[in-house]
Amino acid sequence: MLHYHTLPVTAFQQNCSLVWCDQSKDAAVIDPGGELETIEWEIERLGLNLKAIWLTHGHIDHAGGVAELAARQPLDIIGPHEGDRFWIDGLPQQGAMFGFPPAQSFEPTRWLHDGDTVRVGQETLHVRHTPGHTPGHVVFHAPQIDRCFVGDVLFAGSIGRTDFPQG
Repeated sequence: MLHYHTLPVTAFQQNCSLVWCDQSKDAAVIDPGGELETIEWEIERLGLNLKAIWLTHGHIDHAGGVAELAARQPLDIIGPHEGDRFWIDGLPQQGAMFGFPPAQSFEPTRWLHDGDTVRVGQETLHVRHTPGHTPGHVVFHAPQIDRCFVGDVLFAGSIGRTDFPQG
């Protein structure tokens, strides 16, 4: 069975989620924007084997910790859609603009497309390309638990911003 645990991270309090297969304890972290020590503490507390980083989009609050986390241990970086390459390439500038800790750009192991799937242990999630907030935004749909990990496509009571470049 698929499980998840959501942690608000960064000054923007964005949702970073851990998803894992209860059989294997293999896990992925979705949108590790920062506060890596908190994320790693939760992974250890839950007894998970982190295997991958999954990204919904390339904004600093969602992707700012990716390069550092991937440098600490060998992890695949999955997503987002290639339409967000310019956002990922600009992470150092985004961090400086918003007062975030220094962030590095990176090259995902795999870019995602509408209809792709991602796996963690024995569990499969479906990828939907959802441009609007950013051109390369994706969501991860887990029908087995009736859950979508939506990044910034939806906000409580509204939709995410669509006024960013190429949004």
